[in-house]
Amino acid sequence: MSKPKVFEKPAGLRDYLPEAAARLRQIELSVLDCIERWGYRQIITPTLEYYDTVGVASSTSDKKLFKLLDRNGTTIVLRPELTAPIARVVASLLKQEPFPLRLSYHSNVFRAFDDEAGKESEFLQTGVELIGDGTAEADAEIIALAVACLEAAGVPKFKLAVGHAGFLHGLFEELLPNRPEQQYLLKECLINRDFVGFREQLAGMRLKPEVHAELEGILRLRGGREICQQAHGRVRTEATQDALMKLCEVWDVLQAYGVSDRVSIDLTLIGDFSYYTGITFEGYAADLGFPVVSGGRYDNLLGQFGRPAPATGFALKTNRILEIATGLGEPKRERVLVLYAAHRRDEALRQASELRRQGTVIVETRRLADENAEHAAASYSRVLRLE
Repeated sequence: MSKPKVFEKPAGLRDYLPEAAARLRQIELSVLDCIERWGYRQIITPTLEYYDTVGVASSTSDKKLFKLLDRNGTTIVLRPELTAPIARVVASLLKQEPFPLRLSYHSNVFRAFDDEAGKESEFLQTGVELIGDGTAEADAEIIALAVACLEAAGVPKFKLAVGHAGFLHGLFEELLPNRPEQQYLLKECLINRDFVGFREQLAGMRLKPEVHAELEGILRLRGGREICQQAHGRVRTEATQDALMKLCEVWDVLQAYGVSDRVSIDLTLIGDFSYYTGITFEGYAADLGFPVVSGGRYDNLLGQFGRPAPATGFALKTNRILEIATGLGEPKRERVLVLYAAHRRDEALRQASELRRQGTVIVETRRLADENAEHAAASYSRVLRLE
């Protein structure tokens, strides 16, 4: 393997130049302010976690983890997401805090992808966790807050698709009993939003015509509240009926929030079926082919850390939002250059400090002896000369 050039960086990693960094920071601040106004308190967890605790409990598959060995030979991981670390803290440092807990975060996370996949291995997540509340009101609050955050971030056009993991689990058990491999293949297609592959898998299973028709009909179960009613006639198990009932309850609360026009019910949506236990959702922006937000209910995670509790949350893909956000960016402030001769340095730096304290301008200083000073002056809105 050839030695990397000094200007190269590992695949999947990215540099943010000043303009992009400023826009990204403004998006982050706008979203965090929105989250705080909904009563969520920010938490910061370590970049490194133990594999045997957070790594195993994470929603991220093992092959996507960055693993390292510490000096004792213990396997640690770069955090692949923030939900499992927060669950660890809730079960330990916040063990005496009463439920419900509303926590938020903003951090970089790491996932290993094949070089040819073209995916980022380090990206930024901003999100929330509502822990200790298993009601439809909690699910709806999380979805409504996701809508508010996307609006605060400046995402111009978007739609959230909401489903229920229990519906598909129950339906597959009902229609494909004792066929875990076939269930797995179909669920994988739905997770990847590969509806063509879903149909191809069905065609190769040689199912009874009525079973084939029922499973293919899942792909049409997308729309408003009426979808729950349409699906109700297709299911017979208690699990699937309960899932549809919960979706209807959440929809009613979303109408009370006034955000149901931003949401559609999508019964093909399953999320990570080894992780989510109830409501799951994804948000898509116009002209962007992958989700900018995802989340849902994960009632089994806290139990792995010794403090069982229902929980729900979401994560915004902040750096993806950077590509489409409008109306946000670095506030336009006047840029002032203070040019000074050596004998007037004290006066010049004092004036620069006074201007900075006003908080409305950007101030830089240069000595007149700097051969580039006169050339640079043209890029400033105001120049103060102390000669």
